[in-house]
Amino acid sequence: MTSSGSALEAFEIAVLAAVLIFGSYFLTWRMLMGVRWRRRPTLSADPIPDHWREIVSRRVPVAGRLTDAEHEKLLRLVQVFLREKIIEGCDGLDVTEEMKVMIAAQACVLLLHLDAGCYPGLRTVLVYPGTYRPRRPSWFKYDLGSTEALVGESWRHGVVILSWDSVASQAADSMDGRNVTLHEFAHQLDQQDGVADGTPALQSPSAVRHWAAIIARHYDDLVSAAASGRDTVLDYYGATNKAEFFAVATETFFEQPIQLRQQQPELYDALRVFYGQDPAQRLTVPPGPPVPLHPTPPVTLSP
Repeated sequence: MTSSGSALEAFEIAVLAAVLIFGSYFLTWRMLMGVRWRRRPTLSADPIPDHWREIVSRRVPVAGRLTDAEHEKLLRLVQVFLREKIIEGCDGLDVTEEMKVMIAAQACVLLLHLDAGCYPGLRTVLVYPGTYRPRRPSWFKYDLGSTEALVGESWRHGVVILSWDSVASQAADSMDGRNVTLHEFAHQLDQQDGVADGTPALQSPSAVRHWAAIIARHYDDLVSAAASGRDTVLDYYGATNKAEFFAVATETFFEQPIQLRQQQPELYDALRVFYGQDPAQRLTVPPGPPVPLHPTPPVTLSP
């Protein structure tokens, strides 16, 4: 073997070793970044206001088929969310308690069965009356950047931005596959491990690899569908990148679960396992009789 051949072989081995080391480091880093995300929130024992239940029943139909236990946990998570996060209006919008409960309830639907904290990296939710034009930080000033009007954004440094018109109208129709609140808070889940790439914080490197492979296959299929105009249950906006794909898939999972399960069962199953919820099953199985909150004890007859 020539000296040049030996040098080339040594270089290839060094590159392979570097890739393996970096890959192991990256996966370990993602696991560590996800530790805080997986810390369960401390639920309050304070009474839940009765009007919160009415607000969720009337304004958050995506939560309409939850069990009694899930409803109770959802409202407890809303308590945590409203205790820890600031929700404030922009451009003169007065954010009422009902609006805050609506936003928090939709965001917390995603958390119901996750072994997770209540969006620990999130500090503030900014709510505009309608569409808005984003501002991007630059070295010297805030730059208007894109002139496209937006309905929502999720930033990795603890901010979600929502258009109230879109929040209200899309919440009212829980089966159209579009929900800006679910979309932006899916981004928050994706960003909790420090990377916005369509792969949220998961329990193990093997889970990360398995999830990434599924997302890659279905993302490529959506890109192909968007290019050819082929019908699909997923909005073409999900073909923008894998982060948007995860957010769009989450919207569809909760709002059009039966169609997603029929058209893309592998993707549906991955989301079902991740979220610990089966919304298609909720829609296809008739609800059982309500369980009394205080069951009547059995009557003992004297002999």
